[in-house]
Amino acid sequence: MTPTSRSKRAADEGRADDPPPLAPGLHLVATPIGAAGDVTLRALDILARADILAAEDTRRTGQLLAAHGIDRGDRRMVAYHDHNAPAKAPWLIAQLREGASVALVSDAGTPLVADPGWRLARMAIDAGVPVRAAPGASALLAALAVAGLPTDRFLFAGFPPVKTAERARWLDEFARVPATLVFYEAPHRLPESVAAMAEAFGDRPAAICRELTKTYEEVRRDGLAGLSAALAAEGPPKGEIVVVVGPPAARAAGQEEIDAALRAALGEHSVKDAAALVAQALGAPRKDIYRRALALAGAR
Repeated sequence: MTPTSRSKRAADEGRADDPPPLAPGLHLVATPIGAAGDVTLRALDILARADILAAEDTRRTGQLLAAHGIDRGDRRMVAYHDHNAPAKAPWLIAQLREGASVALVSDAGTPLVADPGWRLARMAIDAGVPVRAAPGASALLAALAVAGLPTDRFLFAGFPPVKTAERARWLDEFARVPATLVFYEAPHRLPESVAAMAEAFGDRPAAICRELTKTYEEVRRDGLAGLSAALAAEGPPKGEIVVVVGPPAARAAGQEEIDAALRAALGEHSVKDAAALVAQALGAPRKDIYRRALALAGAR
């Protein structure tokens, strides 16, 4: 039975044992990021009534349904993730055009945040299909809440590039953004990423949020230099990671102040060490300070 015929049958027959059909359209459903209880009643209702469940991980979604006593019945569950999105999206759009209700579920948290769901949402909008959100758990917002850093203005940057040079250039784009920065990162790459952040941003206050809402939840707060040193000594942690970095200092150091500090430091240290010390002292991007230190050293 097709999704549309299933919805039509439920509407036409109005049987007592059939839940009322869900409104046609794409439903973006947030799921728990750790604690199983962090799922909304509305999310469970949508998952119980949608014609099609499009899940990043069908096994995990199946476990969520089972944990809350939701019977899949004759509804279809399909995988939708980075690898199959180009092939699967047109089929889902075709179902939506025919009047089906599709619930999009990410691996954990809110769909479209660091996953391919936004492309499906854009395609649905372009096709004139209703798109609705069922908000709920989000690692991004949970990390902002516990980091202890300004939340009035923030920028979510996603995952840093893997390659060292590309990551350095990418981070440099955010060095002057007047907002708290939020990054996702794989645990095995965390030490080198935090070291690169200290290089790009200077010693700003930051927090490493690990395993949020789970049994071994941990939040470490320190300057980027301190966090980088700790990770270098301890090695990569385990679990899901969110890194939150505070905004630039409210008062940026002026060029005269920077030059004076560099000249003093260059009298006792190498260009590299002088730049590192001044960048940390002034909370300025190390790359900019190093460039200026080279210019001052060359002018001597």
